[in-house]
Amino acid sequence: MEEILLSNFGELLFQYRKRAGRSQQELARLSGVSVRALRELEHGRARAAQRRSAEVLADALGLEGGDRAGFLKAAQDGRRRGVQPPPGSLWVDLPLLPVEQVGRDEEVDRLRQLLAVSATVAIVGQPGVGKTVLAVLAAHRLRQQFPDGCFAIDLRGVDDEPLRVRMVFDRLLRAFGLAPAEIPATEAEQAGVYRATLAKRRVLVLLDNAFNEAQIRPLLTSASDSRVLVTCRRTLAGLEGVRWLHLGPLSELSARELLHAFVGQDRIDAESEETNELVALCGNLPLALRIVGDRLATRLQWSIGYLVDQLRDEGTRLTSLSAGDLQVRRVFEVSYRRLSPPARALFCRLAVVPGTDFGIELVTVAGELTEWDAMGVLDELVDASMLLTGPQEGRFRFHDLLRIFAKERWKAEHESGERDRITRATVSHLLGAASAAGMRFYPDPPPDEVFDSFDQARDWLDLERSNWLAAVRKAARMGWHAEVLALARAMHWYSDSYWTVLPWEEVFRLGLAAARALDDASAEAQQLNFVGWAMRKVQDDGAALECHLEALRVATENGDLLEQTWALAYAGTNRLRLGQREEALTDLRRAVELAADFDFWTVQLPVGHRYGFLLLDSGRAAEGLAVQQGVYAHAERLLSAERHEGRLLIAAQVLEGVAQCQYALGRWEDAAAGHAAARHVYVDSGSDVLAVRAGLREGQCWIAAGDHEKAHDALDFALVLSEEKALPTWSAEVRAALARLSSS
Repeated sequence: MEEILLSNFGELLFQYRKRAGRSQQELARLSGVSVRALRELEHGRARAAQRRSAEVLADALGLEGGDRAGFLKAAQDGRRRGVQPPPGSLWVDLPLLPVEQVGRDEEVDRLRQLLAVSATVAIVGQPGVGKTVLAVLAAHRLRQQFPDGCFAIDLRGVDDEPLRVRMVFDRLLRAFGLAPAEIPATEAEQAGVYRATLAKRRVLVLLDNAFNEAQIRPLLTSASDSRVLVTCRRTLAGLEGVRWLHLGPLSELSARELLHAFVGQDRIDAESEETNELVALCGNLPLALRIVGDRLATRLQWSIGYLVDQLRDEGTRLTSLSAGDLQVRRVFEVSYRRLSPPARALFCRLAVVPGTDFGIELVTVAGELTEWDAMGVLDELVDASMLLTGPQEGRFRFHDLLRIFAKERWKAEHESGERDRITRATVSHLLGAASAAGMRFYPDPPPDEVFDSFDQARDWLDLERSNWLAAVRKAARMGWHAEVLALARAMHWYSDSYWTVLPWEEVFRLGLAAARALDDASAEAQQLNFVGWAMRKVQDDGAALECHLEALRVATENGDLLEQTWALAYAGTNRLRLGQREEALTDLRRAVELAADFDFWTVQLPVGHRYGFLLLDSGRAAEGLAVQQGVYAHAERLLSAERHEGRLLIAAQVLEGVAQCQYALGRWEDAAAGHAAARHVYVDSGSDVLAVRAGLREGQCWIAAGDHEKAHDALDFALVLSEEKALPTWSAEVRAALARLSSS
């Protein structure tokens, strides 16, 4: 059993309770001591327990022998002299340590490692992330390494008047044991005495809530055995020789452990899904989690689900995240007031960015700034931990709760006209750029003044996916029907290559609603076909067929032969999947006839490709091969005159159609070569799902041909890419193929 070395009664109570695996609520039930009394004892805000209370607590904790005797002795000593710091430590204005000390073991270990090699370590992070808690917890756990004492002082860096350096020196030197007469009058002389004292001792000095470099620099030390630990909300980049620990929100597991410490495992287990949502609504922020934990611990009649219902509304979430003097909004406000006026303005304006993260492009639009000016203000926001760096270089993001706070400040401090102008400019920019990028995937793209290349357009769509998707939703709510319809139309060919990455049914239903609002029958039929395509991609063939038949009706009434062609081609594919083989052949043949009057790339090729697959799936592989080869031969002739990425992509899909027919006819090596050629096109275009699919099909062809080495190469490629791009369904299929290969 782990030995408990502490002598302070509150610390002993906490450590024994954690060792027993009891929450405060559970211990209160077993001992009869109230949750509030337990909390006050463990926080050190109350004198040690009375004798009878200490005895029932020892019984409830199962303490025996020396543990029990030491526990009761600590209670007795505490009653005699009041609550004192543990021997060997002196805390000067130390913020009280929350008793729920969970979730930061890795960070404490990291601090231990950094302090072993550096005289000064600084913890930086956003408001409410638990910097002080971590620093004090680490100091407690490391204090045996500092026999001459651990000292801490709140520098009040977030107050209107941070503590002056002379006052810091005065307090620390007094804590070191110097008499007032021994403390020099000038700051320079105080610094000399301070460093000389540290050089002769082995101490840890915690400087909490640092304001700036000027406040910290005189307090640093080069003493070989003493250490300085700093906490700050902004990165103090001007300090030299400092190791940094950037503290983020808790992991999912640690966040649940923190809630467990407040409410007990029974309540967590009874509402596991609600607990997960509660953690998400708190953004895994320790301060927010402590607040909701405290509210649940003191309101036993509340379910976790009830509190979740209160927090779902963004408009009231920050108000709900308060318990006594603990308030998430208040700690955010302190940091917000410290920002420069330009940084406060940009912080608010960035609340209009609709997605999860953003780059300098959107910052300049929302902030109405040049790129040069924007970078300077962004640096201030990141240094102040009011913005976080994003998942990729040059990207930024809000913590969820800070985004809500930014929206509050945006509404409270900026006129409605300005808010409307910036919102419209941001949404308009995103829709325009997304539409231009989507059109790059068309076989015959129009002139593009937004993107210099196909690759640039593809990368933008991927990088800004959360933003332009959120923008089209917002545009639909604002009644921007023409813009929503334009985007939905622009995504037609892009969606063919990236069907797994977006909720396409939603996008095209927004386009359908916009077409109907505009009373545009041709657009309505088109968007019905797009919706049906999206539904087939999620295996809802019956509903998809209904969409295409409705599109056929609308297009026929409107005399729109193009959408009739598409409706018949799509409907034929769905009918085949539903077992309606003859009806499918009738629809596709009619579609092929109508397609003859339209463009090869945008109509004849895809319709002919579908007809070839229909023949293959009908057991007529030779006929299907002839159709697919005819379509591909025509595409090759046109590509020799003009190559374009959009055309290369759809030609590669026809080539795969040829290969599938060859596979069915037993021409496995020819089929493998076709899939390999298509795979290279997909890789070059960044079409990851298509590349994985082609690699899987190529491997299957080589297995059939008996060439296991080439099969392994193709399947290994598909496995690596599917796992790298987080495509679990495809990874499972590839692994199954590799397993079959290994067993053959």
